[in-house]
Amino acid sequence: MKRERFLKSTLILICSNLITSVFAFVFSIILSRKLGAEGMGLYGIIMPIYDLFICLISGGMVTAISKVAAVYFGKDDFNNLNRSIDISLTFNSLLATFVVCMIFINAPYISTNIIKDTRAVHAIQVMCPAIFFISLSSILKGYFYGISEMKIPAFIDISEKFLRIIIITLLINLFSLKNVSGTVTAAYITLTLGEFISFTVLYVMYKVKKKKFGFSLSNTEDKLQLLFDILVISFPLCLNGFLSTSLSALSTLIVPRRLVASGIEYDAALSMIGKFNGMSMNIIYFPVTIITSMSIVLIPDLSEKMSKKDYWAIERRISQIIKIALILGILTMVTCIALSDYLGELFYKRYDLKDYIRFAALSAPVIFVSTSTFGILNGIGKQNIILRNSLISSVMDVILVYFLTGIPQINIYGCGISLMLTSLTTLVLNMHELIKDNFYGNP
Repeated sequence: MKRERFLKSTLILICSNLITSVFAFVFSIILSRKLGAEGMGLYGIIMPIYDLFICLISGGMVTAISKVAAVYFGKDDFNNLNRSIDISLTFNSLLATFVVCMIFINAPYISTNIIKDTRAVHAIQVMCPAIFFISLSSILKGYFYGISEMKIPAFIDISEKFLRIIIITLLINLFSLKNVSGTVTAAYITLTLGEFISFTVLYVMYKVKKKKFGFSLSNTEDKLQLLFDILVISFPLCLNGFLSTSLSALSTLIVPRRLVASGIEYDAALSMIGKFNGMSMNIIYFPVTIITSMSIVLIPDLSEKMSKKDYWAIERRISQIIKIALILGILTMVTCIALSDYLGELFYKRYDLKDYIRFAALSAPVIFVSTSTFGILNGIGKQNIILRNSLISSVMDVILVYFLTGIPQINIYGCGISLMLTSLTTLVLNMHELIKDNFYGNP
C-alpha cells in the first residue's frame, strides 16, 4: 500500500507538473515574443529579487508543513494538524505584510540602485501582492502534500498557469503595450493575479478538508509550540534558500555589469541574457519538472521511513531516484544537442539560439542528478548539510560569473561554465554525505 501510494502520488505530481510546465513554457514563449530579447533580459533580472523575498517569507514552509502534516495525519491527530496550519497562516500573514510594505515603499531605490534600471520600478511594486499570496499558498500546499492529497494543488497549479497565458495576452493586447517597461510590468501583474486565484482556491479547499476530517480525541498542544516545531524544520531551509537566492540574485545582477565591462553595450547585454538564461535555459530545464515532482513526494516518504528506521527501503528509494535523474539528464543533453538547430526556431522563432542551447545542454546530466540529491537530503533530515553545500556552490557561482563574464571571448557563456562547475561541486558534496552515512552505494 505504501509503495502504491508513493507511485500514485509521484505520477500525479509528474503529470500535473508536466502540464503546468508546458503552460509555463508557453507563457515564456509569449513573453519572449512580446518583450523581445531585451525585455526578457530585464524580466530575468527582476525575477531573482522576487524569488529572494519569497524565500525570506516562506522558504522551507512547504517541506516543513508537509513533514509535520504527514506525521499528524498518520496518527489521525486532526486537532494538532489543523492548529499547526492555522498558526502558520497567521504567522506568515504578519511577516509577509511587513516585508511586502517595505518592498513597495523602497521599489524606486531597488530599481535605481540595485537593479540599475529605472524601468523596473512598477514591476517591483505590482509583484508585492504576489509575494504575500505565495507565502500563504506555500503552507496550504504543504498541508495537501502531507495528507497525500496531490490532486488538489496539482489541479490548481494547472489552472493558474493556464490563466496566466490568458491574462498576459489580454493585458498586452487590451492596453496595446509596446515598450519594455509596460510589458514587463504586465508580466508581473499576471503573476500577481495568478497567485491570488491560486491562494483563494487552495484556502477554500483547505476549509472543506478541515471540515471533512473534523476533530480527534488526542491532546492538543500549545499553538506556539506547534509553530516552533514547524519553524525548527523550516528555518534551516529558509536560511539556505535566502542565502543561496541572495547569492544567486547577486550573480544575476553582476552579469549585465560584467558584460558591459567587457565592452558590450547595455541593451545588447540584456539581449544576450534574455537569449541564454530566458530562452535557452528554459528549454534545458523543462524536464527538471519530473525530478522536482519526485522530490516533493520523496520528502515525506523518506521522513516516514526514517522514523521507522527502515534503512534498506531508504537506500533502495534513493538509488531509484538518482538513476532516473541521470537517465533523464542524458536524454535531455543528447536531444538538445542533436536538435539545437530546430528548438530555438520551434519555440521562440529565433535562429540565433543554436550555440546557446548546445552549450547549456552539456550540464543537463549533472544538474538533474544534483537537483535530485537535494530532495533526498531533505527527506533524511540533512537540512544543515543542504545549507552548507548550497552556500559553497553559490559563492563559487558568484566568483566564477564575475570573472568569466568579464572576459570578452567568453561573455555570457561564463554563466554556463559556472553552472557546470557549481552543479558538479554540489553533486560531489551531496553524494559524499549520502555515501558517508551509508544511504547510497552499499551492496
